[in-house]
Amino acid sequence: MTRPATSSVGLILLLIGYAAAGLETDKRPRAVRSSACQEHTNLHSRLDVVEKKVEDRVEKLEVELAALLDAVEAPESRPVLDNTGYVLVDILDDPGQRS
Repeated sequence: MTRPATSSVGLILLLIGYAAAGLETDKRPRAVRSSACQEHTNLHSRLDVVEKKVEDRVEKLEVELAALLDAVEAPESRPVLDNTGYVLVDILDDPGQRS
């Protein structure tokens, strides 16, 4: 009778080990899972490269925009922008309606 008790203890220990390890929800082979992980890592690497390029481009555009705003706000541009005393002409108006 000692033999059935030993095998039942072994079976209980085996079941406890499976319960502690948890069920494996992913039924794919380990090689497929590792390649999926590698693809995921590669995707993140490519996204990091794209993010860096976008950040660089935005920085360049901010510098160009600042330069353009400085050029427009410069004192030598003021007469062009200041239209006091001048009649504005709307290019969409009908010339026959102007007096």
